[in-house]
Amino acid sequence: MKPIAKSSKLANVAYDIRGPVLDKARQMQEEGHHIIQLNIGNVAAFGLMPPDEIVQDMIRNLPDAAGYTDSKGLFAPRRAVVHYTQEQGIQGVAVDDVYLGNGASELIQIAVSALLNDGDEVLIPAPDFPLYTAVVGLSGGRPVHYICDEQAGWMPDVADIRSKITPRTRAIMVCNPNNPTGALYPTEVLLQIIEVARQHQLVVLADEIYDKTLYDGNTHVAMASLADDVLFLTFNGLSKNYRSCGYRAGWMVVSGEKRHARDYIEGLNMLASLRLCSNTPGQLAIQTALGGYQSIKDLVAPGGRLCKQRDLAYELLTQIPGVSVVKPKGALYMFPRLDPKIYPIVDDQDFAYELLAEQKVLVVQGTGFNWVAHDHFRLVFLPNMDDLAEAIARIERFLAGYRKRHST
Repeated sequence: MKPIAKSSKLANVAYDIRGPVLDKARQMQEEGHHIIQLNIGNVAAFGLMPPDEIVQDMIRNLPDAAGYTDSKGLFAPRRAVVHYTQEQGIQGVAVDDVYLGNGASELIQIAVSALLNDGDEVLIPAPDFPLYTAVVGLSGGRPVHYICDEQAGWMPDVADIRSKITPRTRAIMVCNPNNPTGALYPTEVLLQIIEVARQHQLVVLADEIYDKTLYDGNTHVAMASLADDVLFLTFNGLSKNYRSCGYRAGWMVVSGEKRHARDYIEGLNMLASLRLCSNTPGQLAIQTALGGYQSIKDLVAPGGRLCKQRDLAYELLTQIPGVSVVKPKGALYMFPRLDPKIYPIVDDQDFAYELLAEQKVLVVQGTGFNWVAHDHFRLVFLPNMDDLAEAIARIERFLAGYRKRHST
């Protein structure tokens, strides 16, 4: 029988957060090994559960949630999103500008698919959340990565952004707060990126899913609040701030210069209709979440669980010889650097395999986030304090052995 091959469009698609190293971890678990998983921000798996009022509201409304909704979603949660954008200072958003989806990831894919023709380019941060690169490729586009500068606290290099614009560039993706680095972009950096978009008529795709997961009193500025003459698509949802990953409840807001984007918006409507609607139970959680007590503030405040875990991970990692970390201002991740003079890593996926095999700790290699060198890895600091300390102690033991084997 002739082999059935996968589509050639998948040739450059990778999602190493759930990639081959995770496959090996699953095999080891089936063999009875206990693996400390630091590879994915699945908050509920670490005992960080959604607020009770969200769960109760979904349960109460579930008997009436079996039918399709409007392709953009139910009116009440979309209206709640409009109020949320007004609180952020985003002007001119109506209910019809809000699309509800099965998580922000589905909506990012819709936004990119509706925009790109074959060969069109999208500027994507490096390191990136690998979904961005994957959906651009699947849409027939070409992902072009702009550098975020670790020495500048992982800020986007605006000069590098400008140097990579071509006549085929259609959009720029901005992730703020950033995954995987935890960087939080100040207003002046956002304004510089907006100016580039303005000059080159680019669509700004702003992933702001971690906009409430902030530490040390830092505040988030919604990118779309800074201009009305550029087209913005802002993505957000309940997965992280409200610990509701599995509810798959996200939203996309179209704002700014909409007059010249009518044809593109028609494309968004077509794709939203094509999937009929997002899951109704998840939609029912949005209004309650946005209008209720914001318990994320307790978790990220000094002494809160997430803040303490971030501080512990930073303290323990930076004590390891040859390891440096930019302390995250937001999100749930760290992107440590391994000094190549001390850790001469040729293939960082093999490095992740070896760490898993020797110490039963699962991380994601830096190249899995389209980083340019084999000298970083990402970990989540979601485990409780004892488990997190144990995980980093295992990483430290592994790195000590690595230094000994390579005489560094």
